[in-house]
Amino acid sequence: MGTPAELISPRSPRVAAAKRLARRNFRTKERRFIAEGPQAVREAVQHRVDGRPTLVELFATVEAAERYETVVAAARDSGARIHLAGDDVLAELSQTITPQGLVGVCRFLDSPFDEILAARPRLVAVLAHVRDPGNAGTVLRCADAAGADAVVLTDASVDLYNPKSVRASVGSHFHLPVAVGVPVERAVAGLKAAGVRILAADGAGDDDLDAELDAGTMGGPSAWVFGNEAWGLPEETRALADAVVRVPIHGRAESLNLATAAAVCLYASARAQRASGGCRSVTSS
Repeated sequence: MGTPAELISPRSPRVAAAKRLARRNFRTKERRFIAEGPQAVREAVQHRVDGRPTLVELFATVEAAERYETVVAAARDSGARIHLAGDDVLAELSQTITPQGLVGVCRFLDSPFDEILAARPRLVAVLAHVRDPGNAGTVLRCADAAGADAVVLTDASVDLYNPKSVRASVGSHFHLPVAVGVPVERAVAGLKAAGVRILAADGAGDDDLDAELDAGTMGGPSAWVFGNEAWGLPEETRALADAVVRVPIHGRAESLNLATAAAVCLYASARAQRASGGCRSVTSS
């Protein structure tokens, strides 16, 4: 397959530079982040930022280079620098206990918020005060699966490029526009001006998701605002919404975690928007 035979040294400046991307300040300075595993690398190979390939470098063990030969070949064809590496190098670069043998260095890929608004989105997830990177990545994956047009991370939320967030999204970072660092007030005002209804997800909300669906109020453009994992949305953020909606708990569970609630809410909107003649509740048993 033409892969260079010499393994890169663990002391190589390229390895050191990639390893530093585990820290946010270096990611921000270099505008690069790590994508780990065959699925994320495969998606990165196909992605472009302003016409340029998103994947800049690829570190691969000999075994992984053989197993994922088509991915490595596509990375090389896209212009990425390919480094064969030993398990010790992948252990240095990986954030997982059992590395999968592929680690890519990628360009930042977030989109300007104004571009998202200009595209007239119909379904948006807004992460306000979300601090756990795994949750952020999982919500991004849910939004992608539900067919959302964009995700917005407010300035009070976790770094989009945190390695845990990238892993949790399982490649969805590369599938839909994501704006970062947007103040929640600006996010809400911009989306409202674009004709998007703002729905704040809150377990203590006055409006019930089932009732919203049965009333047929969710067929239009909507943006779901999701809050902090521990304390939800502050009152000032809830006050910005057109409706504060709770997911009904039909059983004895105390609550739903953030990612599960986000999936239910996003799919509810997606179903309502796609229904030709109304829809039944997605949460009824």
